[in-house]
Amino acid sequence: MNITESLEKLNDLQAKLSAYGHAMSIIYYDAATVAPRGTAQNRARALSVLSEETYKLSTSEETVSLLEYLDEHRNELSEKETRTVYLALKDIKEMKKIPMDEYIAYQELLVEADDVWHRAKEQSNFNLFCPLLEKIFATNVKFAKYCAPDMEPYNYCLNKYETGLTMEKCDEFFATLKERIVPLIKRIGNAEKTDDSCLFGQFDEASQEKFSYELMRTMGIDLDHCGLGTTEHPFTTSIGSHHDVRITTNYDPSNLSYSMFSVIHEGGHALYDMNSADDLAYTLLDGGVSMGIHESQSRFYENLLGRSEEFINYIFPKMQECFPEQLKNVTADEVYKAINLVTPSLIRTEADEVTYCLHVMIRYELEKAVIGGTLAVKDLPSEWNRLYKEYLGVDVPDDKRGVLQDSHWSGGGIGYFPSYALGSAYGAHLLAKMKETVDVEKCLREGNFAPINEWNREHIWKYGCLKEPAELLEAALGEKFDPTYYTDYLEKKYSRIYSL
Repeated sequence: MNITESLEKLNDLQAKLSAYGHAMSIIYYDAATVAPRGTAQNRARALSVLSEETYKLSTSEETVSLLEYLDEHRNELSEKETRTVYLALKDIKEMKKIPMDEYIAYQELLVEADDVWHRAKEQSNFNLFCPLLEKIFATNVKFAKYCAPDMEPYNYCLNKYETGLTMEKCDEFFATLKERIVPLIKRIGNAEKTDDSCLFGQFDEASQEKFSYELMRTMGIDLDHCGLGTTEHPFTTSIGSHHDVRITTNYDPSNLSYSMFSVIHEGGHALYDMNSADDLAYTLLDGGVSMGIHESQSRFYENLLGRSEEFINYIFPKMQECFPEQLKNVTADEVYKAINLVTPSLIRTEADEVTYCLHVMIRYELEKAVIGGTLAVKDLPSEWNRLYKEYLGVDVPDDKRGVLQDSHWSGGGIGYFPSYALGSAYGAHLLAKMKETVDVEKCLREGNFAPINEWNREHIWKYGCLKEPAELLEAALGEKFDPTYYTDYLEKKYSRIYSL
């Protein structure tokens, strides 16, 4: 076996894994959007087979031998090939530490959990979901001990979504945010209240869908390679490669802003996924490198751009075209102030920019406590409600608007939530760097996202998984990440809006 033959085999392996991933992504997307309620068991059987085949293919002696051979000859490989081999070996070494039957059983558990979570949320009944969530947390702890016995289990969970992230780093990061954000919330609370009534009324789904496509086109999303569906909890998924990306939204007929910002948020994810370099397609390097970097893009488009005064002034006429009666006596300035209303709320996905990170901190503290063994899963609702009262001053009326509101735990996303707050802060620092060479305000006033997208493509998107998150971020920024860019941004923007 020589290098050329080995690389051909590696390409074949990645193509097969991509095909299996394509099939599993389609099943997941179907389940979350249009699949009939009674079909979860059918999907579980299919995913069980596909997961087993993926596991066998990824961890076979032939695959391991191939990768170890290439790793021994890494000095003869390109940067892309070396990185692919490194990531593949890393994944295999980790996967082989998990017994195959337990790995497959966990995939089946997640299919069942997703189905039960939807029903539990509809009924606002945490007790229905609790037994499955207990198994999910327990399995994550067990897998962490298999894969990284010398690491704290929750650090292992955090590291899965953002390489190098630890509880210590999270604690320091959140402390930095709290120091500046909590006083800002108090100052805003004493200011004159903003009226957001223009965002509420009767907004039919067909008109909202029409507006969603306007938003996607304005953002520069290629609609030939990105679909839009509806689901309970909006998400984005790549189907096999960056040539096929699906985003979802949820239309609230009484609230114009909910779907609007879901589409922009998921559209940011889609732009990142769709713009990996073409030579990374169908390889392990295709798509975003971490959830922190991924959320930096979604939060960047949703908030730093989408909630800006310049963008609202541009998009407002299109909003009026889609909702002529509802917005006939409304101004762009009223919409801008309404979508930037700061008020403590129950729902994370509907939270304003200033209070948003408190929602994330609550989930981080709950996960840390459950994984650390100081909080039982059955007690999550009461602790959730206590922290919402303490941090945000709101009373949680039911499980649906409380502990069951997010889909992440049903999908096994333990350790995911800090990525949202990190992404928000990454995005603010990236925006400051972008403004050195791009007139962002001018682009937004004109609805011209091309220069913004090109900067992101050159500095973030095209690299896919070629670089580690910290390396990618530091190269784009030209310096180490600093969360005070985010707190500075919030203070400047909201001091102006609220005349502080």
